[in-house]
Amino acid sequence: MSAHASAPSPFRQPKAVWAVAFACVISFMGIGLVDPILPALSSRLHATPSQVSLLFTSYLVVTAVAMLVTGFVSSRIGAKRTLVAGLAIIVVFSALAGASGSIGGIVGFRAGWGLGNALFIATSLAVIVGSASGGFAGAIILYETALGVGIAIGPLLGGELGGISWRGPFFGVAALMTIALIATLALVQSTPTPAPARRASLLDPLKALRHRGLLTMGLMALCYNWGFFTVLGYSPYPMELGTHQLGYVFTGWGLLVAVFSVFVAPRLQARLGIARALYLNLVLFALDILVIGLFTSSRTTLIAAVILAGAFIGVNNTITTQAVMTVAPVERSVASAAYGFVRFIGGGLAPYAAGRLAEHYDVHVPFYVGAAAVLVGLAVLSTGHSLLADAERAQAAEAALHTPAENREERLERDALAEDVGSAS
Repeated sequence: MSAHASAPSPFRQPKAVWAVAFACVISFMGIGLVDPILPALSSRLHATPSQVSLLFTSYLVVTAVAMLVTGFVSSRIGAKRTLVAGLAIIVVFSALAGASGSIGGIVGFRAGWGLGNALFIATSLAVIVGSASGGFAGAIILYETALGVGIAIGPLLGGELGGISWRGPFFGVAALMTIALIATLALVQSTPTPAPARRASLLDPLKALRHRGLLTMGLMALCYNWGFFTVLGYSPYPMELGTHQLGYVFTGWGLLVAVFSVFVAPRLQARLGIARALYLNLVLFALDILVIGLFTSSRTTLIAAVILAGAFIGVNNTITTQAVMTVAPVERSVASAAYGFVRFIGGGLAPYAAGRLAEHYDVHVPFYVGAAAVLVGLAVLSTGHSLLADAERAQAAEAALHTPAENREERLERDALAEDVGSAS
């Protein structure tokens, strides 16, 4: 804890790190950007909610599968070229989605968008961790800050642009990603991370899942993301709000994601440890989703519970991302790809399943299933309790390496003095 308190600020970074972080903000905006326009798309394009939810499914399932090839690509063409390729693909396919005139076309172009997203997300995390000052924990906080800011701004921008036209959010992403592409080309060096000792294989992420800790975290995240994307992908329908109003609701949700990712999660982990912090957070998140399911007909309760969900999502994102990077003895880029593959499968399938469940039963059932999925994730996580303790010790050791030398010396002197006093007494 002393090492954590005296670590350098995660926000004092080289320009290249800020360029990638800015691109991360824009990329993560794409997650919530379409949320305010889901009902409008359903109405304008004469599609059912389950059909519209395929925007999430195609995007996230393709992202999940493409995660398996990110290391293979980046180890051959370099991190910068992989980032640029991912950004360029997002620019093209987000613009094509905006120009499309059918729900099938948008779903297809969102799939292409997911390919670019996978190339960018996995590589950007590796670049930030490899290039950021302040150590691993500081890099993760910076990455989660970008995620939180992007998730917070996405629905607000989506609501404003969607109020003009449902095509607006898609063209907005294309324009912003073009700016991020230019910044990456100008500021990120060709070799921002050390060259890999060997070229990655397509099978490396799947082989990494042989490690029990990584598989446990991935399966927990699959279940957690089922609940997360049930809330994100289906709750706009029972709210029955306009595009602008939905944008404001999910902006509030995104702000809590950002605040709890950056400020609350590190303190909660320091106080309770990784395992207990995640257990508590998952229980509270499941209860929150259950409230959404029970009180779906109460707009005020529904809105409050959806916004509150951002707090639990923020805590879970930061703590699990750090744990995944230390829970398995594999390269961090490989761990990120393997973890992303498993967790995004849950996020991709949940919105479509929610729409189908609501059509066949009623609007409450998707949220009951989402809450149950989170509790299943908690049960899975509990089977790896000792592995989480190992990850926590590894994080503490790494944090100590990035503590200023004078602070380490002062702490050693205090410890030695305490031992002398104890011996004398």
